[in-house]
Amino acid sequence: MSWIEAVILGLIQGLTEFLPVSSSGHIAIGSALFGIDASQNLTFTVVVHAATVLSTLVVLWHEVSLLFRGFFQFRWNDETQYLTKIVISMIPVAIVGFFFKDYVEQLFGSGILLVGCALLVTAALLIFSYYAKPRQKDKISYKDAFIVGLAQACAVVPGLSRSGSTIATGLLLGNKKENMAKFSFLMVIIPILGESVLDLFKGGFSTNASGVSIFTLMCGFLAAFIAGSVACKWMINLVKKGKLVYFAYYCIAMGLFAIIYSQL
Repeated sequence: MSWIEAVILGLIQGLTEFLPVSSSGHIAIGSALFGIDASQNLTFTVVVHAATVLSTLVVLWHEVSLLFRGFFQFRWNDETQYLTKIVISMIPVAIVGFFFKDYVEQLFGSGILLVGCALLVTAALLIFSYYAKPRQKDKISYKDAFIVGLAQACAVVPGLSRSGSTIATGLLLGNKKENMAKFSFLMVIIPILGESVLDLFKGGFSTNASGVSIFTLMCGFLAAFIAGSVACKWMINLVKKGKLVYFAYYCIAMGLFAIIYSQL
């Protein structure tokens, strides 16, 4: 992988991590177009995911700081309850990560036919959540947090958008758009960081094993961080305005492209 390819893939990752179009699916499609072996690209994938987590912390720093300030008051206040809901939402993806990690990694090497089909599922979710009109709730419940967590666990499939799945699921449950956007972005921070730490301890970041140089990784990291910061702010505004359905049309187009390309 060259540094130019790393920048392009980093930009793709940063933009698509927050937009409901599947970052993993776009990375898989981009890797296929560049002729990069997905199994050799694991180190790069983890690095650019870490970059988007950092961009989330930067963009939502005010919300994050308020949550921790409230938590360290050691009372059962709104902030502590919110953090508890985030922990609950992480249970399903933690189970998938601990017990089905090898299977998930196999999915990333199964080609872009799966990506194309999953993008079509993402499109269906976005369309359904747009036209459904459930009764609105003021706060995300513990039950809703767990169900949204199940959606996040399902989104380990390349092409099934994490943000699209979690936000659409939350909206179908009747949660407000702005609340779901922020909750969706905050709930993914610890799972991604946890995966990065596990890979670090077991040598998953070895540049020798991946064939990707440190300079190339840095280029990808910076590109993903900058693009992620822009996309995170943009996505929150888009969710407020209820314009996610337009991304469904994009997912349909990309899904069909991936399916057709996989057959060539």
